[in-house]
Amino acid sequence: MNTSLLILAAGMSSRMKASSSNQIEDKKLHQANTRSKGLIEIGPDSKPLIYYLLFNAQQAGYKTIFLITGKDSSLFRRIIQGFLDLDQLQIKFVTQHIPSTRAKPWGTADAVFQALEQFPDLKKEYFSVCNSDNLYSVKAFQNIKEIEGGGALIAYDMDFLKFNKKKISGFALLVFDLNFNLQEIIEKPDPDDFKNYSDSKGSLYVSMNLFTFSGDQFYSFLKECPVHPTRNEKELPSAILNMVHASPGSFIGIPMQEHVPDLTNKEDILHFENHLKDLDF
Repeated sequence: MNTSLLILAAGMSSRMKASSSNQIEDKKLHQANTRSKGLIEIGPDSKPLIYYLLFNAQQAGYKTIFLITGKDSSLFRRIIQGFLDLDQLQIKFVTQHIPSTRAKPWGTADAVFQALEQFPDLKKEYFSVCNSDNLYSVKAFQNIKEIEGGGALIAYDMDFLKFNKKKISGFALLVFDLNFNLQEIIEKPDPDDFKNYSDSKGSLYVSMNLFTFSGDQFYSFLKECPVHPTRNEKELPSAILNMVHASPGSFIGIPMQEHVPDLTNKEDILHFENHLKDLDF
């Protein structure tokens, strides 16, 4: 049974820090410029995004959270200690170390690889992986954690995501066969090319980075993940596609029709808060 969730929170939040907004208060502007995105306070009760993410993970039945951060996890530790209603979760911290030859981490595949190196039991287990700057529903978590028998990701129907095409072009489109076996991941697609990746019903599917993996099956692809030639990082899509090409049918999509709020830049903070108004926390 999959009860482990790895949360990616070691990124540099470069796009958030570089963005601007004249519609959010000074306190949140300061947090957006100085904190990891998951620690930005969202909503009227001043809880950070990571709280809502952990709450939904707990509701879905996860028991152990592996929070992957940079070298200094002290603010994460201090803030999470105050989440008294998340007592069903065991939080373990993973450090994504940065080589002395680099200014930033090696990327998402390296983050998961370092988690498996620091907690070797994960190499023999099923576990899920998600971003720290998206809010996935309880149902999405339940759907992905039930997968045992290969790898999987949630495939979000683009028509139900409340994003324009420009924003979606910053994500990745997914291509499946008729049995929903993953065939390709098209990263940062040109909006003019979207129609080329739709299925027979005209549907387009988007990855919001919610996965489940078999540690035993996926470890070698993480270890041998190539460096992306443009972005100079070791990325999960590269490792996943290498596994798919080596073992066709090893990775499936789970289609869902719902929105996933995303926190990429400062303007997203307002959209996120509006989304929370419709939820029961």
